[in-house]
Amino acid sequence: MSKRFQVLFIALGLAFIGFFIVWYKVSLLGIPFLPHEKRSVYTVGAEISFEGQKKSVLVSMALPEPQEGIQILSEDVASSGFGYAEAETQNGKRAEWSKRYVVGPQMLYYSLEVLIEPGEYTSKRSITPIEQEIETLSDLPDILQTTAKNLLDDVRSRSADIHSFTAQLILDFSAKEPSQAVKIMLKEGGMSKLEMIYRLLRYRKIPVRQIHGLYLESERRNIALTPMLDVYDGKDWQLYDLNKGKVIRHKNFFVWQQGSDSLIDVTGAKKSNISFSLNERQVPVQYLLDKKELLNKAAILDFSLFTLPISEQNAYRHILLVPFGALVVVVLLRILVGLRTSGTFMPVLIALAFMETTLFAGLIMFILIVGMGLVIRSYLSSLNMLLVARISAVMIVVIMIMSFMSILSFKLGIKEVLTVTFFPMIILAWTIERMSILWEEEGANEVFIQGGGSLIVAIFAYFAMSDPFISHIAFNFPELLLVVLALIILLGRYSGYRLSELIRFKSMVE
Repeated sequence: MSKRFQVLFIALGLAFIGFFIVWYKVSLLGIPFLPHEKRSVYTVGAEISFEGQKKSVLVSMALPEPQEGIQILSEDVASSGFGYAEAETQNGKRAEWSKRYVVGPQMLYYSLEVLIEPGEYTSKRSITPIEQEIETLSDLPDILQTTAKNLLDDVRSRSADIHSFTAQLILDFSAKEPSQAVKIMLKEGGMSKLEMIYRLLRYRKIPVRQIHGLYLESERRNIALTPMLDVYDGKDWQLYDLNKGKVIRHKNFFVWQQGSDSLIDVTGAKKSNISFSLNERQVPVQYLLDKKELLNKAAILDFSLFTLPISEQNAYRHILLVPFGALVVVVLLRILVGLRTSGTFMPVLIALAFMETTLFAGLIMFILIVGMGLVIRSYLSSLNMLLVARISAVMIVVIMIMSFMSILSFKLGIKEVLTVTFFPMIILAWTIERMSILWEEEGANEVFIQGGGSLIVAIFAYFAMSDPFISHIAFNFPELLLVVLALIILLGRYSGYRLSELIRFKSMVE
């Protein structure tokens, strides 16, 4: 295998891995590829009202369980003077409010913040249902039992399987002109339409469960939960609306309660009622990432930079910009354009300092420090000092210059100069040393060429590294460093003419 083919194979492999991970995080995990992208967060509020009767009150309300496609971000409770606790029951989690002595109208509030996860909703509810007790309808009068059996026999004759049987039964109960049997059962049965259909399905030994939920929409108040039935056919669950029949579960349908237990139980009060409200607001996705609200969705995010402490994250926000600056410096401006600089990566480090000091103030401080350092270095050179001692002396002088500039700027009220401490002292000292040697060996012209080239490259690297889009993808998609590495490997084998050489040899070509 030739070296050229190896380089091409490695570069394409690295680029493919990097782009694939980015596609996975954007498409399936919902990590925003563009900065300032926002996501809808819904606030679902429950308001419980009742009237106290001068005695102790206990209020119990069913709470939603974690569900596929919708993530519960936070919960909030407002209940002045009431004790609050959450209890685990056989049929799920419930919220409980209690107070020893209650008089007059009362209001309790419970709210959730929920997020619809990205991607299409795919049902994973193929879990075998818990075996239910056989419904006998024995508590109903004989005439109702006979009516129910006749109705079920009629529905069976018009159906072919479990789903068509359920759809026909719901259709009979939801018709504008229901049959006489349906009228009798609804009038004499003492049950709601949902409860009656639920009991009839269980009587036919069909696995079914009650579901109460709501569709996540914006700006809705004083709404009730939508009752539905979930029917199991031996392979999967199918959702049925009491008015529409068989429906496909939408990703924005939020299930608040499953099972036949009551939604609320109020003991010691009267005129109890519950209503729900919905509100939508746009939240930056980066806020959700910083709050670690999206990190539990996939194992890959357990090993992301978001799991680090905030101080470490801030450090990596700068460190991860260095490879993009290296791409600008090493590949584009040095290999392709042919600019000469004082040191290979010194312009990248100077660009990092510019990001803290601002570009204009950073340029002025860099020129002043290097200029004064060159003057001091020329004097130290006349003392015939050794290299190590000379560089150490220059470093001390640089520190003294930076300290003096900070004190003077503070006295003059120039806050921008106070950021001079962000300049890397060792790099500045070594730059002064290199330029001094270059001055002695090549002359002042070469110093200005390489020094000017370093500043030009640092300015380009500064604009690239301070771009909001580059900063965003560098931290949120560090796997793109594989793509940057692939580009550097490919262009690292470039041996053609540089742009500056084409200009230099233009007359010869003509």
